[in-house]
Amino acid sequence: MRFNLANLSLPRRFFPALGGGLMVLVLMLPAVAQELRLDVRPVTQGAEMRLNEALAGRPAARVTRLDFLLSGLALKKKDGPWLESLDWFAYVSAASGRMTAKGSGIPEGEYTGIRFRIGVDETVNKADPNRHAPDHALNPQVNGLHWGWMGGYIFLALEGRFQNGGKEDGFSYHVANAPQLMTVELPVAFRGGRPLTLALDLDVTRVLKGIDFAKDGTSTHSRAGDPLAATLKTNLEQAFRVRGVNYDVYQTPAFTETPAPFPAGTHPLTPAITQRFPQVKLPADNPLTEEGVALGRQLFHDKRLSINGTQSCASCHDPKNAFADPRRFSLGAQQQPGKRNAMPLFNLAWHPGFFWDGRAATLREQVLMPIQDKNEMNETLPNVIAKLDADPECKTGFAKAFGSAGITAERLAKALEQFLLTFISQESRFDRAARKVAELAENEKRGLQLFVTEFDPKRGLRGADCFHCHGGTLFTSQAFANNGLELAADDIGRMAVTKNAADHGKFKTPSLRNVALTAPYMHDGRFATLEAVVEHYSGEVRRSSTLDPNLAKHPEAGIQLNAQEKADLTAFLKTLTDETFVSPESAPATQ
Repeated sequence: MRFNLANLSLPRRFFPALGGGLMVLVLMLPAVAQELRLDVRPVTQGAEMRLNEALAGRPAARVTRLDFLLSGLALKKKDGPWLESLDWFAYVSAASGRMTAKGSGIPEGEYTGIRFRIGVDETVNKADPNRHAPDHALNPQVNGLHWGWMGGYIFLALEGRFQNGGKEDGFSYHVANAPQLMTVELPVAFRGGRPLTLALDLDVTRVLKGIDFAKDGTSTHSRAGDPLAATLKTNLEQAFRVRGVNYDVYQTPAFTETPAPFPAGTHPLTPAITQRFPQVKLPADNPLTEEGVALGRQLFHDKRLSINGTQSCASCHDPKNAFADPRRFSLGAQQQPGKRNAMPLFNLAWHPGFFWDGRAATLREQVLMPIQDKNEMNETLPNVIAKLDADPECKTGFAKAFGSAGITAERLAKALEQFLLTFISQESRFDRAARKVAELAENEKRGLQLFVTEFDPKRGLRGADCFHCHGGTLFTSQAFANNGLELAADDIGRMAVTKNAADHGKFKTPSLRNVALTAPYMHDGRFATLEAVVEHYSGEVRRSSTLDPNLAKHPEAGIQLNAQEKADLTAFLKTLTDETFVSPESAPATQ
């Protein structure tokens, strides 16, 4: 029998384990095998749990994040043996609505139970996470659950807020490591050989059973001997139940994987991207070409995109500053001030959204917005197209890039997208040290240790807790977070886009690559120096209902790094500068 997770892995084999013995028999794939889906619903006291709402039975607490990994699906045949899967994985996330795990290859027959693990076995846990396909459950870009610094995955992340003596604190429970690999076994009768959905409930109140935030702690990272991690493991294994069996499967969003053909006369261009980065997925309908990237480069520097011919994209995205703007607020083509700092431009292919508030879902959508923004270039797309179309050389460039004559807004966006997708920053001194071709200084090593260590005095851990939001080789979680800043009355962050009060004060988490070059910092450029940023996170932050739990769990006065620790952390952050990326002579590296 073969089994595959439709959106996660290649077909895999199922084996029956006979009475716990070592012998296994390979089952051939029957023609009647059909699709299986596990539909997980978080609940609290029987009712559906909703993020950012009080838990039934525990109204002083609310959950803001519930993400976990599944593996090792097995089905129990009525006559006794288990059909064991090989390399079956799923990523489940309440925030993204990704609550269904898919598989196929269930043969005809009667079954009496299912079994799966929460987490992954030690072999998978220690393997290179960047080998997985872009949409694989174990790709760090997909799940955001890989501890790049410690090696291995977080099996389950449960985060939230709770009332504590009239104020709201945060909890951050990350269950991980081999002793916490959990096994869930559920009795359920069903028949194979047909479409099947097994509806499962996960009782979040049961997961938190017996845990007193004040007594047991507000965080765990599953260190050896941590009793809180052990409690969570036991609770999780007992928190699932089967809600129903449906002999049907239900639609999920689909997308094409087939790349469009290269335009006639163009030459493919493949960026050189390190294998240390998560596997990337480039737009299928806009393959990179030498001609398309060249046109995009020309348009990026073309001031005709603005209303009065005074401003190009490069005017606010300086290569010397990792394509950021050293001014706190950029000025528009007519000297009109903006209200946010221009973000740097690199490693954009991995971004799931753009702008500080994520209002653009794709890079192609993003590039056209500044042209039309009244506070930026303040031009209309028809006017831009008319100006470009009046230039014979520009018309030739578009024809070469797209294989036929014609200048349109879509082609303008595609050319800029191609150029920006070549902005790959991966060659900092930290990267070279990771490849053992350079060496960090002792203070930089101490700063790295602070960066990757949580702040948890109850467990004897004193770190800067940076990795929660800036972990992995891209140095960003790609999420939106409230990081404890005082907000201007006219800028509420992500909430302005989603209209969801749970997003109040949340802004995109930027990458820390090249951070020494991208001052000033934060969405409004309020901090002029890197040292000021470190000081912010070391001290007291603004408490609110949407403050990220990984900050809310800290003491009111902050983590209070000493002067040496602040200096060491700043020194490490400066090792993330990629001099080859910001060099005036540098060009996009290609394979």
